[in-house]
Amino acid sequence: MKREDLIALISDYRVALLIILLVLSVISIGPHIDQNGKFATNLQFGLDLQKGAWLQLEFRAAVVGFETNRPVDEFINDLKKQLETDVVLLGEDKIEVRKLVPRAELEQVFQAAGGTLTTYEQGVSKETADDVKRILENKVNSLGTKDARVNTLTGMNGISRYIRVELAGVSMSQAQSIVGTQGRFEIRVQTSENETAHVLYGDTITSVGRPTQEPPGSGNWGVSFTLSPEGADAFRNAAIQYGATTDPANHELQMLLDTKLVYSAPLSDDLAGKLQIEPTRELLASTGSGAAALTQAQNLEIHLRAGALPVDVQVAGSGSVSAALGEHYLMMSIIAFIFAVLAVGLVVWYRYREPAIVLPMMGINISEIIILLGVARWIQQLDLAAIAALIAVLGTGIDQLVIITDEILHEGRVPSQNLYLKRLTRALGIIMVSAAAVIFAMLPLALMDLSTLRGFAIITILGVLIGVIVTRPSYGRIIMAILSK
Repeated sequence: MKREDLIALISDYRVALLIILLVLSVISIGPHIDQNGKFATNLQFGLDLQKGAWLQLEFRAAVVGFETNRPVDEFINDLKKQLETDVVLLGEDKIEVRKLVPRAELEQVFQAAGGTLTTYEQGVSKETADDVKRILENKVNSLGTKDARVNTLTGMNGISRYIRVELAGVSMSQAQSIVGTQGRFEIRVQTSENETAHVLYGDTITSVGRPTQEPPGSGNWGVSFTLSPEGADAFRNAAIQYGATTDPANHELQMLLDTKLVYSAPLSDDLAGKLQIEPTRELLASTGSGAAALTQAQNLEIHLRAGALPVDVQVAGSGSVSAALGEHYLMMSIIAFIFAVLAVGLVVWYRYREPAIVLPMMGINISEIIILLGVARWIQQLDLAAIAALIAVLGTGIDQLVIITDEILHEGRVPSQNLYLKRLTRALGIIMVSAAAVIFAMLPLALMDLSTLRGFAIITILGVLIGVIVTRPSYGRIIMAILSK
């Protein structure tokens, strides 16, 4: 190819985009030699390919349906007293009992409270499962754990019975320690501009509510929590002693988790007036209005719990991968991928037996995988399912390049430029329909919390999008330049 033809080819926006993304992907992957003299990259590997552990936790709670002729609020309050646990109303006839009580025993409690139990499912609501997920993610992130994943397993009925925690790079004992660790929560009061005094610790907080708008519909978010009688007395005495009730603006209350400040605000005028008269057990931490205030309220709920989950869980399953076994799986995955590339190359060579067609086709296919890895490095761990998705993308990618090539060489010779563009457009149309079908087929897996299957779907969708947007159009331009010679 002449120099001016090569410059014109590289200057084409489709080819230029391919080259730019390819260079950025190599930088993103970051191949290098580490301190131990071993080849390394920036790619994140899942539990299958490195040392790590996973825990599957089962919720010790139940979602039940009920019927009652009593006011629902009174009925639920009686259930709370008899069961000595939180009971959350989920709908007109459904509640969440945050304690695992056998159905037969629960039926007796319902009957004593003036109601009837109609349905019984072990697990929690999706909202509670999401709260648990957020708490666990916050916990593992605050402890500096890398490559951690938390997935809730929710059924078609919207009830979650299990949650799976995957921690790469840690042993089983470390994983159990991380999941079971609670932080130290403390409330302090500002005595001067730079000084604070201790008020109480988190063990005096008996319950924590979910973020709500107070008053309802006002747009102002907050988190309610309840103190024990001893905690309420300590709170009132400290507020009066240090002037928080008479001069709230200069004596803010501060909340700390493991000595890190997570919330600071003065007492409201209404609460300050109440505390001067008597202890108050029911408190509300306001965070303001808007999306940022809601996020702050959600985080504050986690902090108030000090890492404690709203429902008890027990380990229903666990497993670990040793460092040696992870390296073995990684090496076998690399070998499998190399064999897949060689197999695809041999099939394409057998079909065309023309280096000018086979080499660009394989080069584009491998470039697509490199770009896919460069993008996936930021959003997805690579485990065995993800490797399988890479091989699937490799196969479907070469299949679509064959469609383009065969469509162009329909009559066994290179067509004129106008006819070439028509055939290329028709081939890309076929590929677009095929890609859309693959994406729609993978979307349910990508949107559902199905652990490794979700990674398979995400890698497949990314590969299809990269192919349709970047590599297929660039291949069409490159093969046109080559075949015209």
